[in-house]
Amino acid sequence: MPATDTRDELLARIADALDRMAPARPQAPDFEAADAFVWQSAEKRLTPVTRVSRVEMTLLKGIDRVRDMLLDNTFRFARGKPANNALLWGARGMGKSSLVKAAHATVAAALEAESMPKLKLVEIHREDIETLPVLMSLLRAAPFPFLLFCDDLSFDLEDTSYKSLKAVLEGGIEGRPENVLFYATSNRRHLLAREMIENERSTAIHAGEAVEEKVSLSDRFGLWLGFHRCSQDEFLAMVTGYAEHFGLKIAPDELRREALEWATTRGSRSGRVAWQFIQDLAGREGV
Repeated sequence: MPATDTRDELLARIADALDRMAPARPQAPDFEAADAFVWQSAEKRLTPVTRVSRVEMTLLKGIDRVRDMLLDNTFRFARGKPANNALLWGARGMGKSSLVKAAHATVAAALEAESMPKLKLVEIHREDIETLPVLMSLLRAAPFPFLLFCDDLSFDLEDTSYKSLKAVLEGGIEGRPENVLFYATSNRRHLLAREMIENERSTAIHAGEAVEEKVSLSDRFGLWLGFHRCSQDEFLAMVTGYAEHFGLKIAPDELRREALEWATTRGSRSGRVAWQFIQDLAGREGV
């Protein structure tokens, strides 16, 4: 009998030691705390964001077609209808991430007016993609729809974390939770560096199959929305919209002249450049 007691005590100590060695379980998030969260992979928790940095939908100019497509897709998802993961790709500074955040705000406000569960926005950083399965396990059982958002998503040579993204989006046993939709922005249409694809082509036994494996990541996104450099008229429309929204008192001809001069010094025209010009103008005007 004493020997049995000793054995039981030993087993209990082993069990305690294993519990201490095991990774901590993620804490259940309080999804009522905010409408937006940032995934902290190291702590395996979601940090609430009380005030999201975003631009109003009405101020996004020159992207009417992609705006309407993304809004429609987001509304369908939030109302429990079929919708696609979306990849917003193209020129820098043309409002890709701004559109995602504005679409979330628009749809969340509409759902609240309809007394439906609020749409939540969750941002995951590019370097945390490998922890997607852990994040998905937290979101799967929650009573809310989630937009999972990754800004500036791309993969470089020797980077294998794209396989985690592929599995979560479509290929895993559990698949993507029905209450989660993935939106990503990127300057690359295929998310992978050209040298990464070329390296696979030159070293693989079956080069075509290797390249197909890399390129197929983008195929997991059912909705591709392209953003292209804006024309001069579109750039001026952005500047005028911002100036009117913030009540900047400046003559139209003067606004046009200064805006074009600003774009020339920057060497590009985009929504980001328009916003930076308005920031400078507002500072000079003391607004």
